Amino acid sequence: MQGLQMVDLKRQYEKIKSEVDEAVLRVIASTAFINGPDVNAFAHELASYLGVKHVIPCANGTDALQIALMALDLKPGDEVITPSFTYIATVEVVALLGLKPVFVDVSADNFTMNIDSVRAAITPRTRAIIPVHLYGQSADMEPLLKLAAEHNLPLIEDNAQAIGSDYTFSDGRKLKTGAMGLIGCTSFFPSKNLGCYGDGGAMFTNDDVLAEKLRMIANHGQKQRYYHEIVGCNSRLDSIQAAILRIKLRHLDAYCDARRAAADYYDAAFAGNEHIITPFRAANSRHVFHQYTLKLQGVDRDEVVRALGERHVPAMLYYPVSSHKQNMLRDFVTDEIELPVTDMLNTCVLSLPMHTELSQEELHYISNSLLEVLAKLQTATA
Repeated sequence: MQGLQMVDLKRQYEKIKSEVDEAVLRVIASTAFINGPDVNAFAHELASYLGVKHVIPCANGTDALQIALMALDLKPGDEVITPSFTYIATVEVVALLGLKPVFVDVSADNFTMNIDSVRAAITPRTRAIIPVHLYGQSADMEPLLKLAAEHNLPLIEDNAQAIGSDYTFSDGRKLKTGAMGLIGCTSFFPSKNLGCYGDGGAMFTNDDVLAEKLRMIANHGQKQRYYHEIVGCNSRLDSIQAAILRIKLRHLDAYCDARRAAADYYDAAFAGNEHIITPFRAANSRHVFHQYTLKLQGVDRDEVVRALGERHVPAMLYYPVSSHKQNMLRDFVTDEIELPVTDMLNTCVLSLPMHTELSQEELHYISNSLLEVLAKLQTATA
């Protein structure tokens, strides 16, 4: 089967083409390209969807994380706890600001921050914790929030991969990912569940004072033009991207449902296979499957990827090298660091195509291809 992609944005666009084209042309005709009405409208609509008081759009998800940390007035050498098993941006911004990333392990089932590892990593120099909602599933936020409160530490949620997901607390309350910590951050990179057609990002908070500070930092440290009160940066979501995101936000829940349906198909197809551990779905987290990431066991993963490629089935490794093993961060790593689950996941995770337009025919071909590859490899090594 030709034409399979990890994410098929073209077919998604074709379904909303008339809405998107009209919105883009409207912005161009208005010439309100920066901080136009669509930016403010999108911020309000996303705030309503997430159930937060403030959404502050910015240029990309990395900027969102950086600005969030800048708003906390941390000092060089202050420690920020973060999982190593995440995209590099989560940790990169910590190092960029002269802070010290402290790497913790993740849980083997849901791939998110392990509470015991976090507890052991807290020191008198710890100033913040960044849980990452990975692959579309929430980190276990209730114990993390409790631990953070005990130590008076802010939580900054990296929600770039799980926007639209719900987390259920033990008392029955449900909150959206990104809306539980002091600040939530997200990316609108095109492949995200809520993605624009370029770069984009946003921060969320319920704190009025903090919201104003985040806006100022994202706008050269000013709230009145030409009067710069604090050091900031230039990080804006442009009006064309905001107009596109307003349309896609209306479809977000349907997009998440489509991803879950595709995941259900994969789960059923792989049930009982000794080489495949399908993605864990926590009872208190509604998975939105930014990625469908399984674990392989008892086979050579690289050989599986190669064999799938011969069948024109794309497969990705998120992530083959974790942050604590990246050269750029070697100054923050000691020989004593032990992250056994993270190291294990680097060797066995595999992500299959996952997007909103997957057809039954495509899902059948992809899943059958993986099963046939595994059977062939098992026969070859028998």
